[in-house]
Amino acid sequence: MPHPNDPTAPSIRIAAELRRRIESGELRPGDRVPSTRAITAEWGVAMATATKVLTALREAGLVRAVRGIGTVVADPPGRADRPGRPRPRAETIAVPPVHPPRTDAELTRERVVSAAVAIADERGLAAVSMRQIAAELGVAAMTLYRHVPGKEDLLAAMADNVFAEQPIPSHERVGWRARLESSARLQWQMYRGHPWLAQVMSMTRPLPTVRGMAHVEWAMAEFTGLSPQVMIHIAVTILNYVRGTAVNIAAEFEAERATGISSDEWMQAQDETMDLILRSGHFPLYTAALSDPGVELNLDSLFDFGLDRLLDGIALLIPPTG
Repeated sequence: MPHPNDPTAPSIRIAAELRRRIESGELRPGDRVPSTRAITAEWGVAMATATKVLTALREAGLVRAVRGIGTVVADPPGRADRPGRPRPRAETIAVPPVHPPRTDAELTRERVVSAAVAIADERGLAAVSMRQIAAELGVAAMTLYRHVPGKEDLLAAMADNVFAEQPIPSHERVGWRARLESSARLQWQMYRGHPWLAQVMSMTRPLPTVRGMAHVEWAMAEFTGLSPQVMIHIAVTILNYVRGTAVNIAAEFEAERATGISSDEWMQAQDETMDLILRSGHFPLYTAALSDPGVELNLDSLFDFGLDRLLDGIALLIPPTG
């Protein structure tokens, strides 16, 4: 693993690329810079790395946070002193909307839902409102109700939109276990890409999402010798397991937004206290596990381990063949 100050470290390389875009004028003062979600999507890095990138750019004075907008390119030093070039106030910075302004006639349900998903991805589910969506699309808020009757309908459509990003695999027979595992991993990718989704999905008050139901239907397609009741319980148990683990992704996303501190940074801040606890000798199993360099403990490793054990248990329900 590269040292944090190693120029080959992902956060250093990404920050250097964004600095290049700013200094070349590709990103100009007032322009929004890629959000943490956009950085993770473009470079395939973790949220913690993306957070370090934006922190490095802020510390270098290249970007600044603007309430209600996000992180934008800062004015170059001395710009405010140049005649005729006053430093713009945060509330007057012109930032392009997520979508080009539309007339009421051009507005569609798909555009409304896509804008809502983009807002939730960048700022969290709490930021999604008819007023904010309308501002992003450049239309009056009341026009949105022609396409989405209310918040519950919008949330269901947003979830359906996310499921549409992960097409159901081919219908070739691969075996019930491989099919269930593929279904679970597809869902995990959705939650990784859209942390807010875990707050929308519910086991007690499920939203009617056609594409989500299609995923569950596909997951059950290779069971043989099981009753419909057992099959649906298996499929929904997998759904619930993935969603239950993904709740931690949503919590971490909101914690990073609220504090600006990544989970890695938070853990590092606890190192000294944890070391004192382990040196007490009262926790030999913890000490052995955490001292082993081969031990990997994170959300992905927990997800993988739990999914394998869950599938092992389901295998006991499958009637023997032959």
